[in-house]
Amino acid sequence: MTADTFVHKEVKAKRIRIKKKVKPFDVVAIIILVLLGLVVLFPFYNVVIVSFARYSSIAKAKLYILPTSFQLKAYSTLLEDSEFWRAFGNTVFITVAGVSLSMLISVAGAYALSVKSLPFRDFFLTLILFTMFFGGGLIPYYLQMKNLHLIDSIFVMVIPTCINTTYIIIMKNYFVNMPISLIESARLDGANDITILRRIILPISKPFMATFALFYAVERWNEWWNAQMFISKSRLAPLQIYLRNLLIAYNSTLSSNALTQVERNIDNTLYFPSLQMAAVVVSSVPILMVYPYLQKHFTKGILVGAVKE
Repeated sequence: MTADTFVHKEVKAKRIRIKKKVKPFDVVAIIILVLLGLVVLFPFYNVVIVSFARYSSIAKAKLYILPTSFQLKAYSTLLEDSEFWRAFGNTVFITVAGVSLSMLISVAGAYALSVKSLPFRDFFLTLILFTMFFGGGLIPYYLQMKNLHLIDSIFVMVIPTCINTTYIIIMKNYFVNMPISLIESARLDGANDITILRRIILPISKPFMATFALFYAVERWNEWWNAQMFISKSRLAPLQIYLRNLLIAYNSTLSSNALTQVERNIDNTLYFPSLQMAAVVVSSVPILMVYPYLQKHFTKGILVGAVKE
């Protein structure tokens, strides 16, 4: 078969595929997916346009869908509030410290459990699985935090939630499926478990690790439960508590300077829901910006168990 003949057949095959009729099922599936996409994106779209809207524009419309006004008053008021920046800094610290500690403990624990020669390995796995289905309850949990002197400490939002047993089990199963020849070769060269984990396992598991780092980052960024339960000092409140208080009663979290600016808007150019929606946008954008940097690794890492011998 000559090269020209091969090319001619390839072009002909492509034309046949193009002329192939579109199945009704495909059309219906595409329409459903588009509608679902619009349903998912509309709330965030509405939050964004309301955050830039004037009170007069929203008051005139029964349903504010198309933006008819634009202003940055809500954002300027929010960003000039010192309480916002304090909560933002707390959340950044919680996220960075929490992800670092969570990944360190999860990776080390999962690798240890993947070693079949580990003494009492099945017993430890049983204990971990037990915690996935049973808990001690809220009162023992609170008393434990009190005994550890974590009440009104920023570390109460880092340490108690640093381990996700589901992630550890998934990591353990991933490490078990690693090519055994790589590990055995390293052991023959005199490498210990720490060296194997650091120089062999982790380098070939970067996509997988990036996936769980992203999961942990989202959890830590959205931390609010432990803050609500154990934090009474406003200076330790994370961004989600600030946002919650702003959505419920904005005057409980805005500083006096920001409140003065709000009260001066006699012409109602600053719409309070716009201030609330601006807080939602500002608190969501940072964690959304992390995804593009991890997208390549996330796509690969989500296919758990791709490494085969």
